[in-house]
Amino acid sequence: MDLSNIENIELSYLSIEDYDELKEIMMQVYSDEPGGYWSKPYIQKLINIFSEGQIVIKVNGKLAGCALSIIVDYKKLGDKHTYKQVVGDYFSAHNPKGDVLYGIEVFVSKEFRGLRLGRRMYDYRKDLCERLNLKSIIFGGRMPNYHLYADQYSPREYIRRVRLKEIDDPVLNFQISNNFQPLRVMRGYLRGDEKSNEYAVLMRWNNIYYEEPTDEATIAKKIIRLGLIQWQMRSYANLGDMMQQAEFFIDAVSGYRCDFALFPEFFNAPLMAQYNHLSEPNAIRELAKYTDEIVNNMSELAISYNINIITGSMPEMRDNLLYNVGYLCRRDGTREKYEKLHVTPDEARVWGMQGGDVVKTFDTDCGKIGILICYDVEFPELPRLLADDGMRILFVPFLTDTQNGYSRVRHCAQARAIENECYVAIAGCVGNLPKVHNMDIQYGQAMVFTPCDFAFPTSGVKAEATPNTEMILIADVDLDLLNELHQFGSVRNLRDRRKDLYSLTRI
Repeated sequence: MDLSNIENIELSYLSIEDYDELKEIMMQVYSDEPGGYWSKPYIQKLINIFSEGQIVIKVNGKLAGCALSIIVDYKKLGDKHTYKQVVGDYFSAHNPKGDVLYGIEVFVSKEFRGLRLGRRMYDYRKDLCERLNLKSIIFGGRMPNYHLYADQYSPREYIRRVRLKEIDDPVLNFQISNNFQPLRVMRGYLRGDEKSNEYAVLMRWNNIYYEEPTDEATIAKKIIRLGLIQWQMRSYANLGDMMQQAEFFIDAVSGYRCDFALFPEFFNAPLMAQYNHLSEPNAIRELAKYTDEIVNNMSELAISYNINIITGSMPEMRDNLLYNVGYLCRRDGTREKYEKLHVTPDEARVWGMQGGDVVKTFDTDCGKIGILICYDVEFPELPRLLADDGMRILFVPFLTDTQNGYSRVRHCAQARAIENECYVAIAGCVGNLPKVHNMDIQYGQAMVFTPCDFAFPTSGVKAEATPNTEMILIADVDLDLLNELHQFGSVRNLRDRRKDLYSLTRI
């Protein structure tokens, strides 16, 4: 499917009103496989007994995929079971007090394959498993290409060769790539599955956050994974060449299940090299002509790789005026703009750049975030306004040419994390760009800052990259630690302000 035609991707609970579309897709997907489609009473039963376990994913409002699951007491089910024992008698194996999430179905319409929708549904299952405090996710995985090799290899040897990439099996490859581990081979798992010779692989994903049930009160954790891209300035032949490098990094951080990818300020500056014969103001205005296409490409990558992308910043023309802007490209297909509010003296003098005029937070599937570009983080009132709006993570794309310029951004960003009891992530460009005027050298170091209290690193630094080296930096941040800090911290910077003496308001 053409990604540019996607306006929205929505993951939601399965409704019986979806049945006609569901049946049509299953008949298409399983046209030559056993089982056919689920009857309407079975679907209604699943929704009645465990609505959270039944999800669909829709693209532009059209059903594109589905995942069905139940909860089982795995000790009673045991390793030597069949698919019929799991789903027979209207899912009699379902036990709301069980300890394992059992996947009974997952499929994606042929029309929407290639969008990594299956991974979104697997990620939902993992999140559900963690939220319900279940030990693991288990299911019997088919081996649809085994019939091609059955006269050469045993099922065990076939699995080994698939893991070594000597044999391609689309189902097993997908499951293994999503961190499911083969446990054992099950014979006679699904009767009539000739492609798998009726074998299946018992697959398992373990919930590392599982806690044995206790009478004590527990707090659910909300872990957000950040992927910061420390971008090396280099020459590119064209926009496609540059976007190929950007996709490489997005693929990398997405592979680690990051929720956000953060690009630096003016990461697209190398494209100005072909305009170096022009004056600096004219060259950057030529660069601004690429911005729309870059944003469209980034939005497509956000959808394809299931990650929220903060595009750093780029020049943009509006009403014949030049601004420094970036975009939040959400993984659901929506996007919003943010603007640099305080341009540096150099940006104003050399390029004639204007400051924006919108201060706001952004809603995401990971809570409220803020985005400030470089110089903006050196003005403490801006993050405070965002914190008052509920911001929990502040992203700062930057570009600095010297170490002292970087130090201003770095130390101000860390101060903002302490003052506003939030996480702050910064990412910048590194290296040299000799063929672009006014952008010839860069100094940077990506970092993630935290408040300074007992639940956080004593230095207030969660993670840091190697200075001036192209790399990615990945860090997990726990939003519940912030909630605890706001209520029970050693100091409470948000709550203890003397509002009887001073106030901060928007104009």
